Amino acid sequence: MFPRLGRAVSQISKLRSFSSNASPFFSRCGYATVAQADDAPSQNDFPSKSPVNLDKLFWSKPCSLALPKDSPLRVDEPDYQGVRRFILKMLLFYSKQSTSIRGANVIYKRIIAQVDTPAIYDVFNLEKTFKITYSLLVLHMWLVLRRLKQEGKEGVDLGQYVYEIYNHNVEVRVSKAGVNLLLLTWMKELERIFFGNVVAYDEALLPDAKPNDLQIKLWRTLNGFELAMARYVRREVGSLSLTDKESIFSGNFSFTPLENKASGT
Repeated sequence: MFPRLGRAVSQISKLRSFSSNASPFFSRCGYATVAQADDAPSQNDFPSKSPVNLDKLFWSKPCSLALPKDSPLRVDEPDYQGVRRFILKMLLFYSKQSTSIRGANVIYKRIIAQVDTPAIYDVFNLEKTFKITYSLLVLHMWLVLRRLKQEGKEGVDLGQYVYEIYNHNVEVRVSKAGVNLLLLTWMKELERIFFGNVVAYDEALLPDAKPNDLQIKLWRTLNGFELAMARYVRREVGSLSLTDKESIFSGNFSFTPLENKASGT
């Protein structure tokens, strides 16, 4: 139903601005519209009402996001033995494709866990709307796909499975939002927004990018406290890079928790 990730990426250069009568959601989020905007964000400091000390959190050094071996959040591959293992092996349960699909499901659960937690909206003073939630979802998908790409073709192939799971989840979210008519049209527009934002975020991290490029991109997609969000994103990029391949591929990692764990922070 949806074009594959590789084909869609090849069409990125063909993205055009949305029509002038597009809905407010799309006119605010569309990459082409964003790229044409000239306004720059104000230099907002960290949200004054944030429940955590963002300055302390996001200026700290990036670290691996891998879950400890004894973490209750870990999802490890089942280690069946004997006849059961033989049967499952015959049924291709342990094939590379099956293993990748299971890993992709866990990876996407990690993304959803961060996007749907109330803390991320409280910390950055974001309104919990479909637009904002979708923008956060795209942002964290980009973070993961960027990290997977660092592992070469194997990572890109796994990213394809994650992308297909994401597509299905977005369709469910759109349906739950009450958009049953013209669902395919909505999905096509959301797909364009996805790839437009992915390109924008990638460009903001290029060596020749301006220091505030990422901040500007985030301001145009989230309309939140872009300075704090930019520091969060840069820290997650660094932390994911420090996370080992096995933890990434199995989904046994967790984004930086945003809950306030001590009243004095």
